Amino acid sequence: MDDLDQRLISELRINARASIPTLASILGVARGTVQSRMERLIASGMIAGFTVRLKDHGPTDMIKGIMMVELTGRNIKNVIASLRKNPGFAALNITNGSWDLIAEIEVPNMNEFHRLVTTVRAMEGVAKTETHLFLGPA
Repeated sequence: MDDLDQRLISELRINARASIPTLASILGVARGTVQSRMERLIASGMIAGFTVRLKDHGPTDMIKGIMMVELTGRNIKNVIASLRKNPGFAALNITNGSWDLIAEIEVPNMNEFHRLVTTVRAMEGVAKTETHLFLGPA
């Protein structure tokens, strides 16, 4: 991956819906160059997909926090897949150390926050959790 590939990926992170001509103009290269680079990056797996970025909510609109999760048992992949399906998680990250996962929580109210925490703690394959509620920016 060279400098042009990195610049292309940076532009796609800003706007994954940018057209080939727009990207070519921003990067100062031909449309065919952008098209072939994107095809190569997708075929190699460097670009695994494109995503939607939602409008940021104001600090009072959503309840946010993190949940550290310790997993147990043999069906860890199934537990992770079940957790990924939960719309209350803005992100789910595998980590090292004492915790197996760190989940970013974003829910509309405290009832949903409580429901999410209770549901995860009751799941088979979840050994232990620790949850922290964000009070506001530092």
